[in-house]
Amino acid sequence: MFRLPRLLLFLVALLPLTTWAAQAHPAAGVASAHPLATQAGQEILAHGGNAFDAAVAVAAALAVVEPYYSGLGGGGFFLLHRARDNFDVMIDARERAPLAATRDMYLDRHGAPVPGASIDGPLAAGIPGIPAGLARLAEKYGRLPLKQSLAPAIRLARAGFAVTALYGKMTLRQRDRLEKSPDMGRIFLLHGFIYPPGEKLRQPELARTLERLAARGRAGFYAGVTAKRLVNGVRAGGGIWSLKDLAEYRVAERPPVRGVYRGVRVTTAALPSSGGVILMEMLNMLQGFDLAAMDKTHRDQTVIEAMRLAYRDRARYLGDPDFVHVDVAHLIDPAYAAQLRKEMRRLDQARAVPPAADVTKEGGHTTHFSIIDRAGNRVAATLSLNTVFGSGFMPPGTGVVLNNEMDDFAAKPGVPNVYGLTGAEANAIAPGKRPLSSMTPTFLESGDAVVALGTPGGSRIITMVLLASLEFAHDRGGPADWVALPRFHHQYLPDVVTFEPDAFDAAERRALEQGGYRLEALRGGYGNMQIVEWHKKTGRVEAASDPRGEGSALVK
Repeated sequence: MFRLPRLLLFLVALLPLTTWAAQAHPAAGVASAHPLATQAGQEILAHGGNAFDAAVAVAAALAVVEPYYSGLGGGGFFLLHRARDNFDVMIDARERAPLAATRDMYLDRHGAPVPGASIDGPLAAGIPGIPAGLARLAEKYGRLPLKQSLAPAIRLARAGFAVTALYGKMTLRQRDRLEKSPDMGRIFLLHGFIYPPGEKLRQPELARTLERLAARGRAGFYAGVTAKRLVNGVRAGGGIWSLKDLAEYRVAERPPVRGVYRGVRVTTAALPSSGGVILMEMLNMLQGFDLAAMDKTHRDQTVIEAMRLAYRDRARYLGDPDFVHVDVAHLIDPAYAAQLRKEMRRLDQARAVPPAADVTKEGGHTTHFSIIDRAGNRVAATLSLNTVFGSGFMPPGTGVVLNNEMDDFAAKPGVPNVYGLTGAEANAIAPGKRPLSSMTPTFLESGDAVVALGTPGGSRIITMVLLASLEFAHDRGGPADWVALPRFHHQYLPDVVTFEPDAFDAAERRALEQGGYRLEALRGGYGNMQIVEWHKKTGRVEAASDPRGEGSALVK
């Protein structure tokens, strides 16, 4: 009897997924952290742009309306799927360390970290990647000229937009830092006071910077007038940027991390984001358990253990793949996950409660958006300045808020950064190196549906994406449920489980504490997840924006 080769059978099994992925659907979905950015994306789609053009519009609009979370002075990762040839790629627009950076630049003469040195001021800023990422999206993947896709953001910057209560909250918290940078204070404060909700904020310098980017592409930011103003401002403020730093900055196109969890194909961020590797490590560990058969306490405890062990590997092994060798294939190998499962503690293995630690730092200082267009192209993009308003510095005449992503390096191995994360030599500072990140833009695909998702949240990003991915894979709820899901988190060090108020009930808290876990309840929620889902068989598109934020999701 004739038998098909196993490889051919495997390819035949994939045909339904490929066929559905190539079919168009009648609507497009955009979900972002701000309604005006979501509208900008839909505007570009309505004018004939694809998901990649819309991504330019959304990212640039967020730079205008959310200057505290992302912007032209920051970096990020754009995960792309091109439907016509089923091509997946991650555009790495992560910041780079300046060429004058040194390994011990944030340490004092005794080898101790200098408080605030990697957080405040232009010395804390890496070379931005977002402008180069927008140019690459438009030039290589979009249909429309960059100028057209940037038009909504330019309009918002020049004509102004009505600020929200969140804007007032962020500027109130950062008022002292804003006042230390004359341009920041002049632009983001209203004659020295906090903008009231509804008042219009105009940013003419940022509008002109965006116009130069629109007119000249990448060179409009990394050379010419903008580059000179950036470097002059940084150096006058005590930073170490040079024109060569800007001229040599390039985005990198990297193959995503891929895996399968219970029949769901996972496509996610590659290094220097730790997100994809750690997400797949956790999913691979959990694949060895029947989570659906467990009660909630034992299921959550099993997930916590997967988080703990995966984040241990983050601290030990991960860094910029252009500078250090990381055996990603080994780390995401199911056989390695089987080894890690042997180290997972059971709930009945009581242990000493670890000492208290400060783990309540907020983790919303980033942004995310997700897009699926009518042709099936999709984007999941996570962008950041690092902490609120980044370094708190704006080079005069640019309108650009600079990041403080240099804090994401391990300034000293074993010493935690602002999010409590530790690192090893693999993430040490080096000239031109990209710092490790937790940003985790992700695609999930089953036989019936495709999801684009991601969230801000600092070190908690990866575990938030994990929890939503498990809900999708186990067919529990839809996008609106996943973005609202109560969250919990463990990152190996400190050895503490942080959780939102509704994540565990009183009985579960007692059981976990009796099992030796230290629990730290957060005062409020965290994260700001944005999801778009396409149901392949019906063509229906759903989109949802996290209720913890002020974002919006539109399907048209």
